[in-house]
Amino acid sequence: MSDHLDRGGRGFETHAVHGAGGADPATGAVNTPVYLSSTFAQDAVGRHRGFEYARSGNPSRASLEAHLALLEGADFGLAFASGLAAEDAVMRLLGPGDHLVMQTDSYGGTFRLATEVHGPAGLVVDATDLSVLDDVLTPRTRMVWIETPTNPLLHVIDIAAIATLAHHHGILVVVDNTFATPWIQQPLRLGADIVVHSTTKYFGGHSDVVGGFTATNDGDIARRLGFLQNAAGAVPGPFDCFLVQRGVKTLALRMERHCANALAVVELLRGHRAVGKVFHPSLAGHPGHDVARRQMRAFGGMVSFTVRGGEEAAVELCSRTRVFTLAESLGAVESLIEHPGRMTHASTTGTSNEVPGDLVRLSVGLETLDDLLNDLGGALDTVA
Repeated sequence: MSDHLDRGGRGFETHAVHGAGGADPATGAVNTPVYLSSTFAQDAVGRHRGFEYARSGNPSRASLEAHLALLEGADFGLAFASGLAAEDAVMRLLGPGDHLVMQTDSYGGTFRLATEVHGPAGLVVDATDLSVLDDVLTPRTRMVWIETPTNPLLHVIDIAAIATLAHHHGILVVVDNTFATPWIQQPLRLGADIVVHSTTKYFGGHSDVVGGFTATNDGDIARRLGFLQNAAGAVPGPFDCFLVQRGVKTLALRMERHCANALAVVELLRGHRAVGKVFHPSLAGHPGHDVARRQMRAFGGMVSFTVRGGEEAAVELCSRTRVFTLAESLGAVESLIEHPGRMTHASTTGTSNEVPGDLVRLSVGLETLDDLLNDLGGALDTVA
């Protein structure tokens, strides 16, 4: 677990490249070595050099945790085996009878974790429009869970406003910052108590690793999460940590290109006869546009839209692209297309978080822009 980092006043890009610790002190290696050891020799019984058993801590993991915490402006960071493992640890801060509030279009896996794993254990979960949060708070509300932008409808939530209201009632605020990344926004600076990530996505950036992360400035929360990380054991392996940390070094450059390509894709979609509604915070008519301009550096690389012709037309479109790969996940160098209703959000069918059947989600990658536009435009022409 990272601990009280010295940020040194450097810029985001410098921190992304150099991390929190610099070269390896033992060898001078520029990249943190992959420490493939499950256990560590101790100098005496109970006296070790910071590491004893790899579930409890590993130098590769410690380096990644410090690196990501630095980018989020956090004093403490903890890495997990997946984004949902990180979210599970955060939800374990709550107990039976506690009340959790989340946005109605939160990621399907998050909603399933809350309602079908923690719900049977006594957690009370409400999915609602967070713009009317005050209407659903109860004396048992302990946590508000924010995604911004949301997955997949790209609602933008005013983090500072929600944090102010929640803290007035003594409620924790958690922000899933996976879509935005800390290059676009840093929720802890806006009042959030905990940030979570699927590092599988933009942090890793290459569709080759699964991981999760939590960050906080609260020492008590960090100690509890650290206990859960060790006790439950859902930790990443050292090579997974290496892959995520390698990806982080190019995060700023990649995000610039993701966001720029996404803006051009939005313009294509807005003018195509096969497209109904386009969801992206850059659009002046987007209900969260003004908040996005205030709390985000850029508008992100995720785009969603509805297809005229309904669900079957949307499904057909997803099979027509060739540069956009039909696949789940997001945030990697390659562009992806998917049908949320039948893929990433299938678990929400029949619930308050069900997504529209005619919705398509894009993760806009780093390919040549003309190739992306020609591919998507041609596919749209076939279903128009």
